[in-house]
Amino acid sequence: WLMDDISDEEQHFIFELIERRHDEASTIFCTQYKKDDWFDRLGGGVHADAILDRIVHNAIFVETGSMNMREFCAKMHK
Repeated sequence: WLMDDISDEEQHFIFELIERRHDEASTIFCTQYKKDDWFDRLGGGVHADAILDRIVHNAIFVETGSMNMREFCAKMHK
């Protein structure tokens, strides 16, 4: 989620997708970026604001902190 910069077309698509799923279905977002960075990663402006309003409504955030899960899992499998 938000690994690369998005175009205006992609921003519009994300808005439409989130709008259609809003209060209708569950959606999971996985990212290594903090919530505070999402607005800028979504391109800023009113569309980014509207997208975030819909995402954070009734959201549950699970943060794993700074733990590197690849390193953690590698140690578990040794």
